[in-house]
Amino acid sequence: MCISAAALAVAVAPVSAFEFLGITLFEDQSDKDAEAVIVDPQPYTVTFTSSEGGTVESALRDASALMRDQDEPASGAAGLIAKAKGDYRRLLAALYNQGYYGGTVSIRIGNSEAANLAPDVNLPDPVPVTIVVTAGPLFTFNDVAIVNQAPPTSDPDDQVELPVMRGYGAGEVARSSVILAAEQLALQAWREQGHPKAEIVSRDVVADHATNTVDATITINPGPYAAFGPVTVSGTERMNPEFVARQTGLRPGIEYDPDTLERAQKRLDRLEVFSSARFEAAETVRSDGLLPYTLLVDELPGRRFGVGATYSTVDGLGLEAYHLWRNLFGQAERLRLDARVASIGYPVNTEEFDYFVGGTFTKPGFLSPDTDLVAAVSAERTLYPTYSETSASAKVGLTHYFSDEITFEGGATFKRARFEDDFGTRDFATAGLYAGATYDGRDSTVDPTEGFYASANVEPFVDLLGGKPGARLVIEGRTYFGFNPDDAFVLAGRIKAGALVGPSLNEIPPDKLFFAGGGGSVRGYGYKSIGVDDGSGIVTGGRYLLEGSIEARAKVTEDIGVVGFLDGGYVAADTFPGLDDLRLGAGVGIRYYTGLGPLRLDVALPLNKRPGDPDYAIYAGIGQAF
Repeated sequence: MCISAAALAVAVAPVSAFEFLGITLFEDQSDKDAEAVIVDPQPYTVTFTSSEGGTVESALRDASALMRDQDEPASGAAGLIAKAKGDYRRLLAALYNQGYYGGTVSIRIGNSEAANLAPDVNLPDPVPVTIVVTAGPLFTFNDVAIVNQAPPTSDPDDQVELPVMRGYGAGEVARSSVILAAEQLALQAWREQGHPKAEIVSRDVVADHATNTVDATITINPGPYAAFGPVTVSGTERMNPEFVARQTGLRPGIEYDPDTLERAQKRLDRLEVFSSARFEAAETVRSDGLLPYTLLVDELPGRRFGVGATYSTVDGLGLEAYHLWRNLFGQAERLRLDARVASIGYPVNTEEFDYFVGGTFTKPGFLSPDTDLVAAVSAERTLYPTYSETSASAKVGLTHYFSDEITFEGGATFKRARFEDDFGTRDFATAGLYAGATYDGRDSTVDPTEGFYASANVEPFVDLLGGKPGARLVIEGRTYFGFNPDDAFVLAGRIKAGALVGPSLNEIPPDKLFFAGGGGSVRGYGYKSIGVDDGSGIVTGGRYLLEGSIEARAKVTEDIGVVGFLDGGYVAADTFPGLDDLRLGAGVGIRYYTGLGPLRLDVALPLNKRPGDPDYAIYAGIGQAF
């Protein structure tokens, strides 16, 4: 005996579950109960045969629970038979999804069709299972229609892809998934135009086995036009519910739009105070055309601790920790304290350590739901290869989230510092402004596989002690290209450029000058070790910077990856130097992928090292290099 797709509705569906177009009908719980209760191990082997190869056979094999679980014994004979009966339905649904509505499925356990076996049958150990699938003819759409389809719109933000572009058209292969996709697109089109309660009224799908065609009609009820109503917040403990409602940006009277609702969700996520935040719409639109919402939230603990570490054979070990207070005054204010000790080498010499301590206060929802007030203070003592710095600094500014990808920031800074370098010991007190814009279209910040990142920052400043003004400009771009369906191979590139205007190099604070080298710059060289040599042995930073990196990343397994990279960069005093001054570093790395991002281990060689440069460098950290 075998089961055919044509006869399924009358022969099988009334007595067992069947999933078609995403809906499970006539579910028979006894199959599940039998498999759950009977636990006697029943090993089996599977032989699978399909009349169609390629993607059709792959889809069928993926749909079969018998194939998927054959390395583990079933729960007795009853469990194996229940799994086989479920496979009839799963395999037929897979055929429908490929456009085959006249196929047959035969599953034999031993010498008998599984559908005819009693649950208490005695089976050999192991028992052979044979699956034979005959796809039959390929069906195409004949007549397709969407009743009450949304009208066209000239607003580009409300435009939705037409179902015909997904294959819902006469002559196209009649895949069941195409019908589901057409429904979702039709609903989305209405919702984008302000109809939140749009719903599918009916779905009529008729397969004509004489002509191997399918007629499909989807009927939609768009429901009433609506605007956002009041938002009621539930679940707050320390948070101010009025602030939370205001932070969503959903003002009553704004036209309903799912994109607006999605952006409200992201605003709440940026607050970093909720473990969950979920919108629930009212059942009906009010008579005044408003749709109220309830926002259900669950707050995170008020405090958070964290530690981290980095290591480089050139720059030594770095240890860091932070303490974060969330929601200080009931409106998601955050205070984060950071401390870091770096350049820890062997033998241990505390005089060579770098120290940093700082605090950052963030006030979300300042002026608007998409604007944060940020204030920070810090102090540090850092020994770089070309200079040392002892300083205290402060800044205050605004960060505005223009969209999901675009961020603007700007503010004022002040820094009091003492530097020691080849020019001697010098003191500076710099006051300045900063402004920047960032576009981040990457699919991930810690392990991107596609997308583009770009940033531009400008910083005018003046030394209050010397009265010398200057300005600094930095731009950077990164791009990523993933290959293979699962992005197992990724090609990544990065370029960075900087320019500085102002007085002579010996009158500019060293931290404003450009240096290169290190784990995030040119690997194989010490951090900030690449600068400008004036010919007499004095090395300083420069006015111009140009860096670039290219990296090939390949996954060997789900958890392990390998990387090959080439970095380059140079720093110039007043004009860009020639290619002979370009510093190159190359190397390989290993990645161990975790839920928090890849653990990184890189080994780099300086290709055109100078006296004093290391022979190699090893870097360890979390996340990709860029």
